[in-house]
Amino acid sequence: MIKTIREIIEEKLRKRNQGNIAYEFQEYGVRLAGELGDLKRKSFYIKLAKVHPRGVLEAAKEYALGYTHAKSKAKIFMWFLKEKGILSPKNG
Repeated sequence: MIKTIREIIEEKLRKRNQGNIAYEFQEYGVRLAGELGDLKRKSFYIKLAKVHPRGVLEAAKEYALGYTHAKSKAKIFMWFLKEKGILSPKNG
């Protein structure tokens, strides 16, 4: 199959934007950070994706994205994880 110029350019841009992503959990963490609008903390979401069950993270993401008028979907996501016992509350 011959690729169009557009397909080739889009593929190159995707690879460039991925950075040093080598594993699936890294890609998931970056995508999760983007969907929640919290790209400054990509590494935190990557660690969550590596350590915690995907089902819980997906449930928290869907819960947070359900709040259409929320100022910070990331805060709602973190709250959900705290309520489920995945994240411990901050001390002091």
